[in-house]
Amino acid sequence: QVQLVESGGGSVQAGGSLRLSCAASGDWSTYYSMAWFRQAPGKEREEVAAIDAVGIVSYADSVKGRFTISKDNDKNTLDLHMASLKPEDTARYYCAGFRRGGVYQYWGQGTQVTVSP
Repeated sequence: QVQLVESGGGSVQAGGSLRLSCAASGDWSTYYSMAWFRQAPGKEREEVAAIDAVGIVSYADSVKGRFTISKDNDKNTLDLHMASLKPEDTARYYCAGFRRGGVYQYWGQGTQVTVSP
């Protein structure tokens, strides 16, 4: 069994920064791909950033140049550093791991990020 636990959410003013962390435990492999998703009220869940087994990263166009995803295989953690935050970044952010068949198998409970104007 795998557990993913997010931390680091909170409230910040526009232009500020936050760092989210996700800790993986249980039957976890450092070779698993991981990603951050977000979902705002009334909107579909969207993939924000991802990192694959060899460290190749990808970002949604809306966050390119502002967000940075990183993975620490020694600590089994996944971070998302978010800078120049905008009100439209307000959402609940979820950590996901082990992509198989295009679908992530493991999910955290999420952490709320609120950006005020």
